[in-house]
Amino acid sequence: MSEGFPVIAVIGGTGAEGSGLALRWAQAGYRVLVGSRDAARAAEMAVGFGAEGMDNQAAASACDIAVLTVPYAAQRSTLTDLRAALQGKILVDVTVPLVPPKVMRVQLPDEGCAALVAQSVMGNGVRVVSAFQNVSAGHLKDPEHVIDCDVLITGDDPAARSEVVKLASAAGLNGIEAGPLDNAVAAEAMTSLLIWMNRKYKSPGAGLRITALPDGS
Repeated sequence: MSEGFPVIAVIGGTGAEGSGLALRWAQAGYRVLVGSRDAARAAEMAVGFGAEGMDNQAAASACDIAVLTVPYAAQRSTLTDLRAALQGKILVDVTVPLVPPKVMRVQLPDEGCAALVAQSVMGNGVRVVSAFQNVSAGHLKDPEHVIDCDVLITGDDPAARSEVVKLASAAGLNGIEAGPLDNAVAAEAMTSLLIWMNRKYKSPGAGLRITALPDGS
């Protein structure tokens, strides 16, 4: 832990979503490791916002919490490579099962959702939490932008879910626990709907807002 904060590794952190989350957590005072298949590229990007860049394996080995932000096509192979390094840790899976070119249609895997794929690959030694699928990458990468969006957080371990609620808050988002990992199917499916709505209504990044919860939820 660094100054009481967990060390966060953003796996695939040179992409739009991953770099946006890494930027916000670094600015909130976390030690952030930007992981990539290309360590040099990760180092070049990370230095711009006070993070550290390295290859995915090194980042996974050095972190307390890993956040997976790779495309769906690379999810299974990336996690297989990192399985040993992430045992005993929390894995936040941001994967959405988008299958180009029909990304505006919901296309869920046979396992039910990408988060359940992640848990199957990693085994019981890794606490998988699903979150951050419905947040605009463009909004994340603008640290001055106030994001009017809730984050649905699902996972089978309550303590792990609570840790991810803290990460959402640190990124300027409102994290809402939404039950076990099976429920991640709803957040993952919603991404395709939001992409469709963004196209239809020319929105820069539609998000979700959950109403009628008590203050402070």
